[in-house]
Amino acid sequence: MSETPTIHTLDDATVRRIAAGEVVERPASVVKELLENSLDADASRVTVAVDGGGIEGIRVRDDGVGMTAADLDRAVEEHTTSKIDDADDLEAVGSLGFRGEALHTIGAVSRLTIRSRPRDGGPGHELAVEGGDAGDVEPSGCPPGTVVEVEDLFYNTPARKKFLKTESTEFDHVNRVVTQYALANPDVATTLEHDGREVFATEGSGALESAVLAVYGREVASSMVEVGESGAAADDPVDAVSGLVSHPETTRAGREYLSTFVNGRYVTAGVLREAVLDAYGDQLAPDRYPFAVLFVEVPPDAVDVNVHPRKMEVRFDREEDVADAVRQAVRSALLEHGLVRSGAPRGRSAPAETAISPESPQREVAGGEAVDAADDGSRDGADDGPVGGDDDTSATPTDSRTREPTLDEATAGRETSAGSGATTGTGSARDDPAGGGPSVGDDGGDAERGVAADETRTPGSEAHGDRWGVVAPSDQRTLDGESAATDREFDRLPAMRVLGQYDETYLVAETDEGLVLIDQHAADERINYERLRAETSAGTPTQALAEPVELELTAREAELFDRFRDALAELGFHADRAGDRTVEVRTVPTALDTALDPSLLRDALTGFPDGTDGETVDAVADALLADLACYPSITGNTSLTEGSVVDLLSALDDCENPWACPHGRPVVVAFDHGEITDRFERDYPGHAGRRRE
Repeated sequence: MSETPTIHTLDDATVRRIAAGEVVERPASVVKELLENSLDADASRVTVAVDGGGIEGIRVRDDGVGMTAADLDRAVEEHTTSKIDDADDLEAVGSLGFRGEALHTIGAVSRLTIRSRPRDGGPGHELAVEGGDAGDVEPSGCPPGTVVEVEDLFYNTPARKKFLKTESTEFDHVNRVVTQYALANPDVATTLEHDGREVFATEGSGALESAVLAVYGREVASSMVEVGESGAAADDPVDAVSGLVSHPETTRAGREYLSTFVNGRYVTAGVLREAVLDAYGDQLAPDRYPFAVLFVEVPPDAVDVNVHPRKMEVRFDREEDVADAVRQAVRSALLEHGLVRSGAPRGRSAPAETAISPESPQREVAGGEAVDAADDGSRDGADDGPVGGDDDTSATPTDSRTREPTLDEATAGRETSAGSGATTGTGSARDDPAGGGPSVGDDGGDAERGVAADETRTPGSEAHGDRWGVVAPSDQRTLDGESAATDREFDRLPAMRVLGQYDETYLVAETDEGLVLIDQHAADERINYERLRAETSAGTPTQALAEPVELELTAREAELFDRFRDALAELGFHADRAGDRTVEVRTVPTALDTALDPSLLRDALTGFPDGTDGETVDAVADALLADLACYPSITGNTSLTEGSVVDLLSALDDCENPWACPHGRPVVVAFDHGEITDRFERDYPGHAGRRRE
């Protein structure tokens, strides 16, 4: 029988290491704490230099107020700070640091050296801390300000050091932190260096545009729109919202460049990011994110910055009101510059007009708007106004004989032929330029749907093709228009009969076991991914550009390019450095027709996962294939032809893994008879004695 464990007090060294784990997670955490100390010390110039991604060494130098010998000796002790005096100050924290544990915890897991000299006069001093043991304060010749050097991070905590990523990945995190604080403090000249090379440097002129130019480049800086809105009333939850957001066409594939600051503090507040995205409305594709440098000023007592040890999260007293204020401020700025429209995303066609890539199973979109690239009736002016609106009469009606009907249209066609008095004259579905149903007030069309001519239409019904009443399942047809087998037999997927589409995003099918929903985008993404993987297994086919294309990168993208250049080449993107922030793209992959756009190299860079020391270029390239597979895939809100559904399912059935997209999302969701019966409560006790219905 084992002995009963006794409760005992941990020794100081163990306590320090545990506490350090709450604040110091990786080199970027150290940089964040030291940067905040420099900014709180009223520095006008800060230089961050890291070696080996910060694992080998970190040095933060500033020209702030500095410290005396006594202050320096006290600064490395537990819970010592100059930022607050007592608990009452926690109700309205105005500084970046206030916990009083940064230097103490950093010194507990590294070899720490601090040199400081007061700005207003006096000698400089130096203090060394190793594994939490502080030495004596010694005189040192140094300029006014403070220099903090951190070496051998986690040398005495091997378990934590083991879980660090590669040097380049750790530096990517450092880069993000320094970038955010450089943007948050445009009046501070901020420099970032890696292994002796300058990554970026801001001027410290106080102009936010100048800081954006330094870290993101001229192309992004020139696309930014100014946001500026103040609270109108004393009880407003937000004092002001200001900053810059990008033109809807200047986007990236990830959220990395969506920066939000609360009272000058960089935070990853989901509510603020979502508010920014909501402000763009339909102007952004679901997988695109804008650049944003947005400052939200709220009363200090209306936000809790003490939610998390690393101070990366905050909690608002009136969260929804804050989100509304941010959403309105960003939307007003975009409207003022004419960048918010009621139609399709700027630079992109509406979902119902998006041409489907020929690399995927052929399919057509609702309304017949997708035309061959050589067709003279191309919609060059699709972005000139709201798409599909009442005033949009310029579109040329598409002859339905040249294409196969969509699932909805096929069903509507059978109803029309079976009804009485159906015409092909003006006002019929066939003659409607928008490709919808009969116009409002068409008695015959409404009668066929079982709706009175004067009955009020349900708002938003037009967006779903004016479907009314009950429609029967449609027959399956091939791409040639021939009748296909009602029940499809597959090798991997269950035998099924497709009933139609739900929300023009999910295929609905009946199986022997019940019902299944199939995410058409996830399915096509899996098909494209496995095709790409097969094509690249023996080398990636590439296409040389007629003239090399020069791309400007952000500071972060430039670092990622150096890291993943070999992986990009394996995928077909051959490019070389043309300058500190520019690359010259010579070839692009031909596996995806949309990837012929050289600028996709920038999106590809952000698609790489965080690597570990054992990760190979092949694994990184495979992750990039998964991201590239998204581009030509069917999107949601796209009506498919019946034959296209059959071809899509057949191609999915041929996949090695038809059950999940390459990013892990499910492709097929099943509902068996038992679950459906249970939801309709068909097995309740009193039901057994009655006639089953």
